[in-house]
Amino acid sequence: MSRNLVRPYFPVPPQNYDQKYFAEVVRSFSIYLEQVQNPGEGRNTFLVLTNLQTDDVGLETGTLFQQDGFVKITLTNTPHVRGLGSIGQVGSATVSTL
Repeated sequence: MSRNLVRPYFPVPPQNYDQKYFAEVVRSFSIYLEQVQNPGEGRNTFLVLTNLQTDDVGLETGTLFQQDGFVKITLTNTPHVRGLGSIGQVGSATVSTL
């Protein structure tokens, strides 16, 4: 595990059903689920992010991506769609000098 977590103990099953054994298995799974769902702490002095996606398409909330040289965080209510941009033109103008 990459977060230095202590793996929960899963006891060896007995030959016959044992309520105490079953309670230990449930407790171990509860610990495991708590560890998996907890994002943990992070503190870095130096960090290099390479090959970041340039939009948030398909990323889960909280994932980092880069757009126009800025690192951004994927949010549920703030989309950064792929191919965002536009070009427009309105009429034409002719300028002449005498």
